Amino acid sequence: MDLIEKTREFAATFHEGEPSSHDMSHITRVEALCREIQKDEGGDLFTLRLAALLHDVGVIKEHEEGGDHALYSAEIASEFLERAGVEKGTVEAVVYCILTHRFSGGKSPETIEARILQDADRLDALGAIGIFRSILSMGALRMLKHTTGLDKGSSKKTVYVQDPVEGFNEYMHYKPFTIPEKLNTDTAKRIAEERLKIMHLYLEALNLETRTGNRKPRVEIREDS
Repeated sequence: MDLIEKTREFAATFHEGEPSSHDMSHITRVEALCREIQKDEGGDLFTLRLAALLHDVGVIKEHEEGGDHALYSAEIASEFLERAGVEKGTVEAVVYCILTHRFSGGKSPETIEARILQDADRLDALGAIGIFRSILSMGALRMLKHTTGLDKGSSKKTVYVQDPVEGFNEYMHYKPFTIPEKLNTDTAKRIAEERLKIMHLYLEALNLETRTGNRKPRVEIREDS
């Protein structure tokens, strides 16, 4: 078995039972997006695939202890790759990609591989899969707080509001609709443009169907993208 497949199996062990949207299917999609973007943008594909497979292996630890899963993932990835005999330069390149990938981290990566991983991870928050993941994640995080008391501080305005539809509206404006301006590559920007179309349509329909005296439709959403 080659290193890529060994890494895939290793990563899968960290995503078993992952309750929100960072499961192994997310990893597989991010890897596929990395490969698609790399065809046009360049970069070392081997480094990129390793980083994609390992970028979220610390997410369960974040759920359990708080903190930053990018840091946890980088530590786990470094140890795994060093034990596998990967050369130091490649290990460092993979770790750098992981450390800079997170949306909430607000980091601007310098290498093409890190820029592509960051773009691919953000693209998986867009489109039909982006809607599915956000709703799944909101439900899981609300339940996590209910059962354990652990909350994600950065999610207070979206996940934990009393009206989940209002929370979803805030999330869409906070994250998906701001992603295009934060992407690094032209290839990712083209993909994002297509994926955002379905998100705008969905949110417009959701607001029409759930409109009450206390909730005003967010008709300005197209201007925020």
